[in-house]
Amino acid sequence: MPAGTDRPRVLRGGLVADATGFLGPADILIAGDAIAAVGTPGMAAPEGAETIDASRMLLHPGLINAHTHGHGNLTKSAGDRWTLELLLASGPYITNFRTAEHKRLTAMIGAAEMVLKGCTACYDLFVEIPGPTQDGIAAVAEAYDAVGMRAVIAPMLADMTVYEAVPGLYDAMPAALRPALDALRLPDWAETMARMRGLLTDWSFDSDRLRLAVAPTIPLHCRDAMLESCRDLADEFDVGLHMHVAESKVQAVAGKQRYGRSLVGHLEMLGLLGPRFTAAHAVWLDEDDIKRLGRHGASAAHNPASNMRLGNGVADATAMLAHGVNLGIGTDAGTCGDNLNMYGAMHFAAAASRVQGPDPDAWITSPQVFAAATTGSARALGFDRIGRIAPGYKADIVFLDLTAPTLIPLHQPVTQLVLAEDGTSVDSVMIGGRFVVRGGKLLTVDLPKLARAAAEARAELDEAGREKRALFDAVAPIVSDFCPALARTPWHINRYCGCSQ
Repeated sequence: MPAGTDRPRVLRGGLVADATGFLGPADILIAGDAIAAVGTPGMAAPEGAETIDASRMLLHPGLINAHTHGHGNLTKSAGDRWTLELLLASGPYITNFRTAEHKRLTAMIGAAEMVLKGCTACYDLFVEIPGPTQDGIAAVAEAYDAVGMRAVIAPMLADMTVYEAVPGLYDAMPAALRPALDALRLPDWAETMARMRGLLTDWSFDSDRLRLAVAPTIPLHCRDAMLESCRDLADEFDVGLHMHVAESKVQAVAGKQRYGRSLVGHLEMLGLLGPRFTAAHAVWLDEDDIKRLGRHGASAAHNPASNMRLGNGVADATAMLAHGVNLGIGTDAGTCGDNLNMYGAMHFAAAASRVQGPDPDAWITSPQVFAAATTGSARALGFDRIGRIAPGYKADIVFLDLTAPTLIPLHQPVTQLVLAEDGTSVDSVMIGGRFVVRGGKLLTVDLPKLARAAAEARAELDEAGREKRALFDAVAPIVSDFCPALARTPWHINRYCGCSQ
């Protein structure tokens, strides 16, 4: 979708909340796809500028989702009492996409949900099994382009399955199941990296809105040679490097068993840490690991709802900020975050820090959360001109209806955005100076048609995936016993709440 408009636009009569705080009443002049000026009400505008009435509106920069998975939207809430390792084991059947159209569809569902809930950009770690394809990733980009959203698309890369990655898990499987598990083994890492290089070389989408990044899935799922190749590829093409790091205690324990050091320590040794690196989740990091990320100028994508939903605990976001880690906020996937509502993610981020101890001075503040969900996430995505309502920044602006119940009365705007808003106040969303949502309606996608296509695809994929679903049903009880037992290993930090280990 093209961005911007030739005619200048001036938003008049609104209240403005920025990542830097509540700015109060202000007019906003938009030229092309960017903000040209933010001034006092009634400020001068170019002759012929279109006036847009923003009275009774609270305007804020578009929220930015630092970590999600577009492949999860066709399988929202697929499991109930699932651990992360069960979710990983379910992958072959819940992401059993058969066509590029399935991939376009699942990405479009997520993009539509995000923009309707005030999110204008995201970091999408999309998975294709057994590896990324030109047609598949192009379909994902086309979905974001059709909706009008910005996205960094990072195909997930691995050369080991969860059964190989978790020490002892494969050996715990009955011999009768092992041939089927062997059939799930992934291609040699060199083949996968060749595919990724091809994607980066041939990328034809507008990089101002749609970009690629490199996403080695999880350290334990990638041999060191693959991790080093990912590092080199990200350096060569100057793109982001994003991976799940110590999301669960199982990963932290298994990492120490395999590497003899922490996962972050191992990534540092391999040279992956740096300003373009984002550690997703980062739950089971101790202070030394957090300091390592900070020293290297790295980012962390904090996914509090997913972390709690999968029983992984609560990341120490306050410590990350204290030690110079750039903090972004994410929803994770529809399979484990269950929705892509960034207002909900902000609320969980604020609330989660409060269950970690009784001292309010140690809690993350609402302004810190709002900044993380805007400028912090923008930095993680590698965009330097989104996340603010300020001159020179892209005109990615959310209009909240001040007559909506969650904002009545408007008392502490930034705190209310983080703790009270749930997305129901969203009236309009502008991306690059063009409205994508207007009057609560998505302008770029026919939602009833999308719903029908999703229902048809889900029925088709369920039928085609019966065999892989049966395999998951067979291994699930074993994974459910084995991995929690590994997570009971005594550890020097505790990220659970209400549980000693």
